[in-house]
Amino acid sequence: MTALLPDNAVLLSFEGPDPYSMVGGLGTRVTELSAALAQQGIATTLVFVGDPQRPAVERASERLEYRRWCQWISAYHPANVYDGEGGKSNDFRDSVPPFVADSIVEPAAARGEYVLVVAEDWQTAPAAIALDGLLRRRGLRDRVVLMWNANNTYGFDGIDWTALTAAASITTVSRYMKFELHRRGVESLVIPNGIPERIVGGPPDDLVGALAGALPSRPLYVKVGRYDEDKRWMQAIDAFAAIRARHAGARLIVRGGSEPYGDAVLARARASGLDVEDVRVPSRDPQALVDALSGANGAVVNLRSFVPEELLYALYHVADAVLANSGKEPFGLVGLEVMAAGGVAVTGSTGEDYAQPFENAVVCDTGHGTELAAYLEALMEDPALARSIRAAGQATAERFTWPAALQILSRKIAI
Repeated sequence: MTALLPDNAVLLSFEGPDPYSMVGGLGTRVTELSAALAQQGIATTLVFVGDPQRPAVERASERLEYRRWCQWISAYHPANVYDGEGGKSNDFRDSVPPFVADSIVEPAAARGEYVLVVAEDWQTAPAAIALDGLLRRRGLRDRVVLMWNANNTYGFDGIDWTALTAAASITTVSRYMKFELHRRGVESLVIPNGIPERIVGGPPDDLVGALAGALPSRPLYVKVGRYDEDKRWMQAIDAFAAIRARHAGARLIVRGGSEPYGDAVLARARASGLDVEDVRVPSRDPQALVDALSGANGAVVNLRSFVPEELLYALYHVADAVLANSGKEPFGLVGLEVMAAGGVAVTGSTGEDYAQPFENAVVCDTGHGTELAAYLEALMEDPALARSIRAAGQATAERFTWPAALQILSRKIAI
């Protein structure tokens, strides 16, 4: 499957596996992609802007190494990876290319091997350009497959597209993002994201049973994501208010971020007559959160604590629908995770190439609450439809694992 992939890989990213670095989908992407490459026997290095309190170098597995970068800057910017973003990007540009050339490319070339380098998003574009130039000066450019990947449109206006397209092959994660790049005169290859194989088949039965017992009220909906207008939180609130008016037991569980927009979202819920109840637990033990949810009575339950992966997927499974209804979604990783968990995914209609309306997902074409509410009512009125969507979604998820994505990658690179 990976015969065309080099023996070595380097991922360059701002986000990564540390809580400090895991802000959005990019952190999940590079963490799982790096693990998948290593599992295929490829010596993989993930260079990311990591927690300043953690080791600069960490062996994550036999063939996967983490390199935490810009720690000296992050020590002065403790909020998260994007705190002090400009200085970090400059430092990344100046110091990462020599490290990659000296420590990875030159030794690989001496062994007669090649290196795949994938740089992620706008912050790493200057580093990709600088790496190309450095490798050319050293006569090593033919030993490296250099790709730059666009996960979203953030920072596009600040990219030197002429230099970047000359330095690297441009890739992206969906046809929607390919269109966004084409608008800027940039051609790109589409290589979809993947999900880890471990989540295919659904969460543990005992955790699903515990959650189902703790959350007997129906219908039950879940929405998880950053508090951002692109995530169409207001559509979700308006639709849920309409459902709650007709179904007194309806409940919405939300897990947002720390963004200020969250205040407006919860204010909209209260203005719609929905009582909002915060739920916090001091422990990361899944059972502690299950117990807390069991005692919650609010129409909108606002989770303010960390949700372990296995519990999150169990929530997706027991919910009547998971509202991943973004208005602008480059790929839509949450929708695939919901499918893998055996849930009903409600997506938007931008980058979610895998979503087929009323076959493996519910797809919203607009941001109107009335559209979403109508679809949620349809699911309640037709349980057979809901069951078929769950089954088709799980089958879809099996086709979008990281090994499948690596197979696409292996066929789209040329050494």
